[in-house]
Amino acid sequence: MAAKALMIQGTASDVGKSMICTAFCRIFSDDGLKVVPFKSQNMALNSFVTIDGGEIGRAQGVQAEAARVVATTDMNPILLKPKQDMVSEVIVHGKHFMDMSATSYRNNFVEQAMPIVEQSIHKLQNEYDLIVLEGAGSPAEINLKDRDIANMRMAHATDAAVILVADIERGGMFASIIGTLALLDDSERARVKGIIINKFRGMRELLDDGVEWLEKETGIPVLGIIPYIDINIEAEDSLALSSLRFKKPKQDEFAIDIAMIRLPRISNFTDVDPFFDEPEVGVRLVGNIKELGDPDLLIIPGTKNTMDDLQWLKDEGFETAIHKLVEKGTRIFGICGGFQMLGNALQDPHAVEGDGGSAVGLSLLPVTTIFNKVKKTVQMTGKVSVDVFEKDMELTGYEIHLGKTVIENENCSPFLALSDGRNDGAVTKNGQIIGTYFHGIFNNREFTRKLVNELRFKKGLAPIDQKVKTDAERREAAYQLLAEHVRQNIDLEKVYRMLQTSIQSI
Repeated sequence: MAAKALMIQGTASDVGKSMICTAFCRIFSDDGLKVVPFKSQNMALNSFVTIDGGEIGRAQGVQAEAARVVATTDMNPILLKPKQDMVSEVIVHGKHFMDMSATSYRNNFVEQAMPIVEQSIHKLQNEYDLIVLEGAGSPAEINLKDRDIANMRMAHATDAAVILVADIERGGMFASIIGTLALLDDSERARVKGIIINKFRGMRELLDDGVEWLEKETGIPVLGIIPYIDINIEAEDSLALSSLRFKKPKQDEFAIDIAMIRLPRISNFTDVDPFFDEPEVGVRLVGNIKELGDPDLLIIPGTKNTMDDLQWLKDEGFETAIHKLVEKGTRIFGICGGFQMLGNALQDPHAVEGDGGSAVGLSLLPVTTIFNKVKKTVQMTGKVSVDVFEKDMELTGYEIHLGKTVIENENCSPFLALSDGRNDGAVTKNGQIIGTYFHGIFNNREFTRKLVNELRFKKGLAPIDQKVKTDAERREAAYQLLAEHVRQNIDLEKVYRMLQTSIQSI
């Protein structure tokens, strides 16, 4: 028998669809169901690498872990990664397909995508009891509905009951719900079986009259009002960069000040998330040199276009500013594209990053990067291969990059010795400048604590000696906390009744 299906759609982007899906995945798993997440088409800056080297949206990787299943590319068969203005990399079943303009994708690829999506959904339907589908943006975008393969088309294809999520924090929540429902056709609206109001703050009783009116006006029950909660679960949407966690603290508010450059095409920005858990550490996003200040650690993150973002760094004056920080002794850490920028030269003979050509890097590491057409996507383990940190400290992470970076001279050493025999990254002899392709490196909590303590030692501060929880322990606790929070604030019995009633006849 085909799996039951529950779909979470939203009145807009960043209303909390991914988090609600994650919560339901854990709730249903706790209740003994074999549950799996699914999103047919995802546009995300942050991606997840499956065990077999496929690339999917980070949210589906997180949701799979919450559901206690191994993530596969069937859970997100099509991934779009913005690369340039109006151009995205199209990833099909975890592998690079091609770079495509928005117009070309809409006009030429969307209908080709449906057999790919259907193949994945049919496979999941045969293997699981329940599919928790996540929509994309809003299901009521009139200019996109005829080519929308992520919302109501998937609800129809899986006979899914739909829960509509609205974000009360944004304001205009009632209008967003009524407007969304008004723009759906009759068959689409009939699939909406419940409403969840998310990110609520304040006195619950002040919302009662509004909820009563909403249910009477729409005929759809409000299943729950979810109070705002800050849970450390990775985000994938660029809108998360403006969240409370990233609002700029004053540098003197924390013993250790970490700055990350907000590149125009930033990707996998969740690499810095573990620092939020470190005591007395503040993390700032820096969009211009006026905000740069004098951090203890500067992180240059990943990017979907290294060449363009390197030129942006130079145009904005960051190159000179970074060199001045290096002279002061600031530690610099480049990840993926940030690592490539730290080198002497970048060469793009196959024009994989745009028009091709070459560029001079920041010249802080004696390395050269040559871009190639084959993307490296793999989960990896490795050991620190230099004495900058504890020798042989084993790290886990994942690689997502185009290009090979070669060390040019003996002024630096490889940073990691990988389990497959390769070396990764580069580090100067004094350990001040580090570059690596390892995403997720700071999720190795012992490594991160050692790095923080080295920054503290430099400032004459005592080390932090409290026990370090592993990243797996932290994630597991976060999933359980989120699941219990949602379970306590929704009518789960109504959700189960929705799943028991077939709506195929609609």
